[in-house]
This record gives sequence, structure tokens and C-alpha cells, in this order.
Amino acid sequence: MNAPSRTALILAFTAIYLVWGSTYLGIRVAVETMPPFAMAGTRFCLAGALLFIWLRLRGAPAPTARQLWVNAIIGTLLLLGGNGLVVWAEQFIPSGLTALLIGVGPLFIVLTEWAWPGGTRPTAITAGALLLGFIGVVWLAAPWENPTHGGLHVPGVVAILFACVFWALGSIYSRHAKHGADPLLASSLQMLGGGGALLVTAVLHGDFARLQFGHISARSWGAFAYLVLIGSLVGFSTFVWLMKNCPPARVSTYAYVNPIVAVFLGWLLLGEPITPRTLIAAAIIVAAVAIITVQKNPPARG
Repeated sequence: MNAPSRTALILAFTAIYLVWGSTYLGIRVAVETMPPFAMAGTRFCLAGALLFIWLRLRGAPAPTARQLWVNAIIGTLLLLGGNGLVVWAEQFIPSGLTALLIGVGPLFIVLTEWAWPGGTRPTAITAGALLLGFIGVVWLAAPWENPTHGGLHVPGVVAILFACVFWALGSIYSRHAKHGADPLLASSLQMLGGGGALLVTAVLHGDFARLQFGHISARSWGAFAYLVLIGSLVGFSTFVWLMKNCPPARVSTYAYVNPIVAVFLGWLLLGEPITPRTLIAAAIIVAAVAIITVQKNPPARG
């Protein structure tokens, strides 16, 4: 296989940084007038269906029962737990601050890898970075302050941290689960399975009972279309391509570039404030995740 050109790599990294960094803004705008779980479930079901149909038209084999089951579990962990809780939280927390909190996700992945049977024990430097990252989260959330005086919506912060846990569980499980599906086919099945779980949650949450299409704004519809076509399809396809052509450690740099992009876009387009606390917490979290990215050892084979 020929090595990709420098231009192709630059364009791919630019896409993954900007696209995934911008999805937090898209979610924030979408949930202004759309119920959270219904929006997220419909988004992933549509994206998954489009990708699945495209793959089948190109000759991809039909998935086996095991591939359906395993990828439904992964999709539920990643998209219901990992994404659905974030979407719900963005009703109360600005998009840029949500991205900063999500930025600690690699720290939870390290802990999950350690706890997994045969996993890798973190080094002393990694353990220090974990502590540093949690200090950054606490400083950003400021639970000792009322939200009207700079603190964040505490249930929203808790939901985002639990989302990081579910994303870590889904990510590590996906590395160890053996199902034999092509990565793009697996992605389509995960989006369909996770999207279906989100729609069930939407019913239980009462999203459809209060859904009124006439009250959905044009900008929410635009954000929804962006999340389906650009966030889910383009963003993920670019990620898969990079994982095949670059070292994983280099690809994972999106974890601490995305928050910076999200904070800037939230400030530029939605007028979300950037306070000294935000800047200090951002520096702490980004530094912690950068250390994790450099220090993290490859996970043990399961």
C-alpha cells in the first residue's frame, strides 16, 4: 500500500480537528428546539442507514448475527451512554465547556484499560496526569459556586463524566470484541444499534410526547443536517482512514485539539463567555491529556 501524501494527511487532520470540534456547537444549536434523545437517535439511525445502504450497494456482505449483536452493544455504550448523555447535558452547559469536560475522556480510557483483564498498568507519570486532569475538571465545574456566579450545572457535569465512562467502556470493549466485520460496516451497525437505543430512551424520556415539528427552528434543522452528514459520516470516515494510515497516538491528538476548537466556535458563533477560569482549566486539561497521549502504552491483547 502506498503511503498517503502529505497533503492528504494535512487535509484529513484538519477535517478531524474541525469537524469533531464543531459537533459540540451543532449539538448545542440542535437541542435549542429539538428533544435531546430523539434528535440524537434520529441522527445516528439516519447516518447508520445511509452508510449501510452505501456499503451494501458496493458489495459488502450482509452482517452475521454475532456482528449485529456485538456492534449493537458497542453502539449502545458509545452512542447512548457516551453521546446521549452529552446531548442531554448540552441543554444546560455551553458547548465549549462541554468539550473541555469531554476532553478528559482519554483519562477514563486509561483507567478502563487498567481495569480490563490483562490490561496495562499506568505509569507514575500517567497517574500524575490523571490527577492533574481531574483537578482541571473540578476547577472548571466549580461545584462550590452557584451557576449564576460561574459554577456549572452539576447534574450536567455528572452526566458528561458518566458519558466519558461509557465511551471508555465501549472503546475498550470494541478493541477486544471479535466479530470480523469491516470497520465501516461495524460503524454502520454501531450507529444503527446505538441510534435505536437512543430512540427507545427518547420514548421513555417523553421526547416524542412533547415533540412539535412546527416549533423546531431553521437553525436547529440546519445543525441536525450538519451532525448527520458531516459529523457522523465525514468525521467518522476520516477517522477510520487516519487510523489505517497514521500511528494511533498521532490520531488521538484530536482529543485535546477538539476542545480548543469548540471553545473558540462557541465564543465566536454563540457568544459563549471565555472566563479566566475557563482558560486556566483548559490549560490544565489539555496538558493532562497531552501527557496521557504521549505516555500511554499500547493496551494488552485480550
